[in-house]
Amino acid sequence: MSITVEANLVAGRFTTDAAGDPIEVRNPADDSVVGHVPAMGPADVDAVLTAAVAGARTWRATGHIERGRVLLNAAALIRDDADALTDLIVAEMGKTTAEARGEVGKAAEFFEYYGGMGRAPFGELLPDARPGTFSMQIVEPVGVVLLITPWNDPLLTPARKLAPALISGNAVVIKPATETPIVTLRLAAILDRAGLPAGVLGTVTGRGSQIGDVLATDSRFAAVSFTGSTSVGLGLQRKLAGSGVRVQTEMGGKNAAVVLGDADLDLAAAVVVAAAFGQAGQRCTATSRLIVERSIASELRERVATAVTRLRVGRGDAPVDVGPVVSRGQQQDIQDRVAAGLAEGATVVARAPLADGLAAQGAFVEPLFVAVQPQNSLWREEVFGPVLSMVTVDGLDAAIAAVNDSAYGLSSAVFTRSLDAAHRFIAEVDTGQVSVNQPTSGWDIHQGFGGFKESGSAFKEQGTAALSFYTRIKTAAVRSH
Repeated sequence: MSITVEANLVAGRFTTDAAGDPIEVRNPADDSVVGHVPAMGPADVDAVLTAAVAGARTWRATGHIERGRVLLNAAALIRDDADALTDLIVAEMGKTTAEARGEVGKAAEFFEYYGGMGRAPFGELLPDARPGTFSMQIVEPVGVVLLITPWNDPLLTPARKLAPALISGNAVVIKPATETPIVTLRLAAILDRAGLPAGVLGTVTGRGSQIGDVLATDSRFAAVSFTGSTSVGLGLQRKLAGSGVRVQTEMGGKNAAVVLGDADLDLAAAVVVAAAFGQAGQRCTATSRLIVERSIASELRERVATAVTRLRVGRGDAPVDVGPVVSRGQQQDIQDRVAAGLAEGATVVARAPLADGLAAQGAFVEPLFVAVQPQNSLWREEVFGPVLSMVTVDGLDAAIAAVNDSAYGLSSAVFTRSLDAAHRFIAEVDTGQVSVNQPTSGWDIHQGFGGFKESGSAFKEQGTAALSFYTRIKTAAVRSH
């Protein structure tokens, strides 16, 4: 039986050529086949990189305004294709239709935001003490960059990385996750239609075991931006240490929401449940730890429990709150982690039961709210699924200490009516993102994004801060006479 294979973008043309047998992409809601992508080998990757080196020269010489115009064209094309892209994300990743639609809109906004920077300053004049001399600071692209993107936001994360990399003048090679590669290939086709020159963008699909080391160690890359698991990200940092290649990593999180005794409990409960269980808990910024001041612990626990039992779980294209997780493997991993946490003493407070047969039909996981001790693995380790754990503390000092008692430092939130408590929390928590009376998730495109400790590297994504990773500074002095 013949199959249709999605095409990679290589040197400005679309090709299904690849060394290995095509990779199946399955719908996590029912295990049906969504499509197939090429399984590239080292020689295929080399062709992409060779084209990228040439593309980097072309794109660097392209004016900033023209670069911006291409990105703005891409944003418009994404909006034109919004319905098809939304349906593809639902089928490929399992998000609800509302979540997928939001992802498509935000992807378009990334290209709009950075496309507008085509008319922004990209250097400055500097004072010079030498007579008859003026100096300038010039912002240049770094060259060819590798983007490694995850399955949980298969359109948004590529857009988040591609837009600042391209407006800065770099050529890009992008390797999407094998679970959700098709929408990235569709995005490449959109950028090609938008006017991106040949070689400036190349896509690589394949198995990490076969091409991961080839990609990570090729000396033609000037920078590597990775979003994914902490273990893989830390391994990438170690592999590239001392190579001169820039590395940006956005990794795991164990994000905490603190609810103090003076908080609006209706607001806190609603926001925490949405942040914990939206996207089936598969956000790096999802709330997975709930830290509650003892005086209101029983009341908040009851409100959260009630909200959890009302969550509707099902296919993303149905009227539900929580869709499937991305794969059978992820389903099993979450179930194993929950079983281990319960064996260690975690207590189930509430769950959203699955309809009969749903877990067998697809990669569905029961949303779970548990009470734990701080030593429990459900409290310490990233589950990356619809699991919320709760502990009780006495006062703000203990709450801040509990937030910081983690290997991760991505995002945190506090719910309080006290400005003093809010400012202390912002100042003292060791997380890259901090919210007051807002969720740990939901950061906008112009807001710098990234975590501390094992959640990320020093380079932020989003906003103007993202440009620093994709650019280098050249200082020049000119004596006019």
